[in-house]
Amino acid sequence: MARLDSPRHATAIAILGSPNDAEGRLHSIAVERCEYALALAECNPDAWLLLTGGYGEHFNVTLLPHAEYLRRWLHGRGVSESRLLPFAESRNTLEDASLSRALVVDRGIRTLVVVTSDYHVERARFVFEREFADTDVTLVFTATRTREADCQLDVAELKAHEKRALEQLRQKVDQSRHIG
Repeated sequence: MARLDSPRHATAIAILGSPNDAEGRLHSIAVERCEYALALAECNPDAWLLLTGGYGEHFNVTLLPHAEYLRRWLHGRGVSESRLLPFAESRNTLEDASLSRALVVDRGIRTLVVVTSDYHVERARFVFEREFADTDVTLVFTATRTREADCQLDVAELKAHEKRALEQLRQKVDQSRHIG
């Protein structure tokens, strides 16, 4: 892992939400993202951690926000509460970006490292770059490799969903350009 070149607390590492089961156990996708972010955090001890994920039928139906399960996983591996920003209790990638923006910009964070999965990184980049376009925040995207053999979800369906969702977003942008 690389040390990010940024002044104290000017960097945040965002772990984008992903599924947990009905008892709050993180699915392999979430663990992969946490493992990668933890390695980054260990190399960058002054970086904040921004945890995303609230509630939604497609990823978390428990009474606690998904970000709380990420927090517990990280805390169990020695990450101090003092490194955590308030949760971005999002329901989807669009809310990941919009809620993260407020937390990052309000604190003067200059670099946001977005940790997501290989199948999701293209759409996350598309969404975050538009949300942060008028800020001075530098975005860095990093993707974990989804271990398909360990995954509790249908990875082919996840990839197909991401392709459809990204195409829909691109169409909306194209339509708004023609209207405006």
